Amino acid sequence: MNYFRKDRSDEIVNSRTSNTSNPRVQEVMSSLIRHLHNFAKEVELTQEEWEHAVDFLTRTGQKCSGERQEFILLSDVLGFSMLVDAINNPRPEGATENTVFGPFHVAGAPEREMGARITLEDKGESCLYEGCVTDLDGNPIKGARIDVWSDNAEGFYDVQQPDEQPKWNNRGIFTTGSDGRYSFIGIRPVSYPIPDDGPVGEMLKAMGRHPYRPAHTHFLVTAPGYQKLVTHIFVSGDPYLSTDAVFGVKDSLIAPYERTENAETVWRSPFNFVLTPFSHKSTQ
Repeated sequence: MNYFRKDRSDEIVNSRTSNTSNPRVQEVMSSLIRHLHNFAKEVELTQEEWEHAVDFLTRTGQKCSGERQEFILLSDVLGFSMLVDAINNPRPEGATENTVFGPFHVAGAPEREMGARITLEDKGESCLYEGCVTDLDGNPIKGARIDVWSDNAEGFYDVQQPDEQPKWNNRGIFTTGSDGRYSFIGIRPVSYPIPDDGPVGEMLKAMGRHPYRPAHTHFLVTAPGYQKLVTHIFVSGDPYLSTDAVFGVKDSLIAPYERTENAETVWRSPFNFVLTPFSHKSTQ
């Protein structure tokens, strides 16, 4: 009889799954149950700790709203979001790497002329962003759409301060010509903390971790025939690069920020995006 026993707990629970269930559901759930039961045995989880975990998950759900997703934040700070992204978006050598999408993208940003300014307020240090979008062989890609967004000089996105920042501040979409080049003027972004006034923030404090993300600018690059690229470029020298709260930094995504002299902007940040064709078969 498959009555519950501690030494065979995961096996007994998994034996109740019907053979007629969805094969993928069966695969995922049986693995989850096996790892979950083994985790509890490994750490000898106490009743008090189990109750605390239930309370934590309950409060995490209660913190979610139309503007905030505490469960995704939990996934982010545990490095799980980056792991899922890495599993699903492998890149060949030479291609620009993916990183987490983040919660602050807004569809429908304005299409802007190449070289335009996306900063709509008089704050921050101006920066010229420029480079080229190419394929794996270095050929320029015409018609690549570059959707860009970043925080302002105080570390907030426009959607976080709808009554303070102009709509579409530090956002824009640019389309490359036949030379594949792009350029626009934004600001040098700043480091900022993820929302830490909820259960996830409590967990970070208990683990002795800070909530900060290193300064970065978001890019969503798409082009016909190529895989979608969701990525950031990070400010070189930022103090939080090696301890990003959501593990989003990759060495290849750290961009130079060069001070300029007698130029329209205070900074210049060159960075090239290399896209992967749909036809590419990853060996990773």
